Amino acid sequence: MELGRFCSRALVIGLFCISGIVAASAAALTTSGLPVPRYVSLKSDHVNVRAGPTKDNDVAWVYTRSGLPVEITAEFENWRRVRDSEGAEGWVYHSLLSGRRTAVITMKNKDDLASLYERADTTSAVTARLQAGVVAQVKHCASGWCHVAGNGFDGWIEQPRLWGVYADEKVD
Repeated sequence: MELGRFCSRALVIGLFCISGIVAASAAALTTSGLPVPRYVSLKSDHVNVRAGPTKDNDVAWVYTRSGLPVEITAEFENWRRVRDSEGAEGWVYHSLLSGRRTAVITMKNKDDLASLYERADTTSAVTARLQAGVVAQVKHCASGWCHVAGNGFDGWIEQPRLWGVYADEKVD
């Protein structure tokens, strides 16, 4: 009986210790004080993505497109774990990321085109039709619509057509 009481007490103490370690680890992952996850974009045309959050980790691949949206899924010191629109994840140094909001046009069928409208209304004039994979600057989002612009286009698109903006997220 005494051994059972000791083991139960040790188990409870161990769980408190483990939960404290988990809480401390979670706190270390949000070093910027900004919410995680969140969307940002690449600041440079050359961004090394590493297997881990130090320069000692191997470069897994290199992004070569400035403005590409990525989602920050974790933070560790000055490093950010990011995920791209295709689901690839790796670690990027924070200074290579920008708070400027961009998004990628997504379609169920890659051959389909996404309509861009003059106003946030499907009955307004279509100003452009964009292919899946086009990157656009996000100017404003509200009520399920986003005002986007890019090279040769400017208009409103239904929010679900974008990767880089959360469902029903308001962007100013």
